[in-house]
Amino acid sequence: MSTPFTGMIAGMVLAFAGFFGGFGAFLLVAALGGLGWALGRWVEHGGGVQDVRDVFERSRR
Repeated sequence: MSTPFTGMIAGMVLAFAGFFGGFGAFLLVAALGGLGWALGRWVEHGGGVQDVRDVFERSRR
């Protein structure tokens, strides 16, 4: 999937969230999308899924 196509899909999802759920839903979708993007980039560049799990385990102790 190309980057422009992925951006178009993300824009459409945000538009639907804003239209049907209001501004609060728009912000929630945008924030969770940004978090997912950041985690995906981090894993893609050498970070491990195990590292993410370890961060959440340490915060519970």
